[in-house]
Amino acid sequence: MRRNTSSSIGFPRFTGAVRTVILVSTAIYIAIVVLWAVRQPWGSAVLAVGGLSPEAVRHGWVWQLLTYGFVELDPRNFLFTMLGVFFLGSAVQERVGPRAFLNLYFTSIIGAGLLGCLLAWAGFGVGPALGAGSAVNAILMVFFLLNRDAPIMLLFVPIPIPVKYIVIFTAAVEAVYLLLTHALFFVVLLSGLVMGFLWYRFLWRRASVSTIVNNRLTDVRNAYYRWKRERAKKKFQVYMRKHEQDPKQYFDEYGNFKPPDEKDKKDRGQGGWVN
Repeated sequence: MRRNTSSSIGFPRFTGAVRTVILVSTAIYIAIVVLWAVRQPWGSAVLAVGGLSPEAVRHGWVWQLLTYGFVELDPRNFLFTMLGVFFLGSAVQERVGPRAFLNLYFTSIIGAGLLGCLLAWAGFGVGPALGAGSAVNAILMVFFLLNRDAPIMLLFVPIPIPVKYIVIFTAAVEAVYLLLTHALFFVVLLSGLVMGFLWYRFLWRRASVSTIVNNRLTDVRNAYYRWKRERAKKKFQVYMRKHEQDPKQYFDEYGNFKPPDEKDKKDRGQGGWVN
């Protein structure tokens, strides 16, 4: 499968699945902030129920594997997450399509959350995890796999940087923070990079190959039907010649039936001849 090696990110259009994700995430974030300001205990309860806690998941709160990606309180984390979805997500969506982008987004959140819980149960990672950083990391990985060596212009950095260095830098910084804090949040972020690679390798590429195969089968089926029509036309022409009638009276130069004369049209009503 050919990959782009020269594309760069411009200012994308706010459309498709990216727009849906950003609008829904923003609405949920505003609701949590307002609830926190009005009734802080209620806001804390929403974060506790919606955020990712490995112990809670162990006891049956499996919805947290999805909801943690939409629960956030820190405005900086939320802002940078949505910017990542907008810029990187729009570029990925343009290549894979809105439906596949939603599949990537939700698969990466759930997969990174599950992998984070497994590592936390094994002793790696403490505390809760909030936000869609895992999905943004997965999008970054997929963007890299689709556009090798494509330059990215980061905020406050006025020079283009190849995306492979952005991926390496992101993984290195998050790994250092994980070693220093042992926080589940950074375990989930690193798991997002892994899920992006797995999604590209085993889900999207397999779906793309399946689509190509289906298109080839459709072409073969259409060719078979064309062959059957041509065969039936030739049989009819042979039949007409045996009865000493000229097939050209009934077929045009393209093999289509000629319309009858005007008298036959009037006898058949207003519908006319359908070829």
